[in-house]
Order: sequence, then structure tokens, then C-alpha cells
Amino acid sequence: MGGVLTPSDAWYAGLEKPPFTPPDLLFPVAWTLLYALMTVSAWLVWRRTGLVAGLPALLPFIAQLGANGLWSILFFHWHRVDLALVDLAALWVLVALTMFRFHRVSATACWLLAPYLVWVSFAVYLNATILLLNGPAPPG
Repeated sequence: MGGVLTPSDAWYAGLEKPPFTPPDLLFPVAWTLLYALMTVSAWLVWRRTGLVAGLPALLPFIAQLGANGLWSILFFHWHRVDLALVDLAALWVLVALTMFRFHRVSATACWLLAPYLVWVSFAVYLNATILLLNGPAPPG
């Protein structure tokens, strides 16, 4: 979904980016791996608890998917780097909460999300630095 919502345009290419910004090719590779890990993680919880009993653990997971998708809209479509950063902060909290709740059901399900939390933490660095370098809503 994020790939569909992420247009390739001159706006992003024209932004001043922080050191350690990965090459564009790395993003779809990373997200494919992260979504695979997230899917297995949620499946482990769902398989062990079922849907209804698993809702306390699965609802933050579903919420983080929404926050994840919203980031692409805020950043790439609306060019609101500031709001995208706020969304990333909420996403980080939701991923951490999901890990906490998943751990109650399956330690494996929890730790499968660790690379995602690391990636979101790195995304906070990238987004915050882009905000500092370019302002809240760069022209475009």
C-alpha cells in the first residue's frame, strides 16, 4: 500500500537529505522484508489466540498499519514533513505497544517486529533531519 501511495516525483528528489540516507532502491527491499516479518508475527499471535481473544494484541498492530500508511500520504502527497514526523512518533509507540502485547502471547512474534522498530527509529532520524534541513512543508 505504501508503494502505491508513494509517487516518484521531483519533490522528494529535490529535498536536502541527511547523511546516511539509504539509496532509493533499498526502501522497497527493506519494506518487503519488514512486511513479511510483520505478517508472520501477526499470524503467530492470531494462530495462538484466535481473532476475538487476540484483539487486545492485534488492535495496536492494525493501528500501526494505519499510521504506517498515513505517513506516506502526509510526507509524499501532502509534503507535510512536520506532520509526517508526528505520525512517525505515534507509529513508534504503536509498534512498541504491539511488541509488548505480542510478547504476552509469543516471544517469537514480539522479536520478529524488532527490525521494524529499528527501521521506524531510523525513519524518525531521516524525517526529523529532512524537517530541519528543508522546513515543515517544502515547496512543491
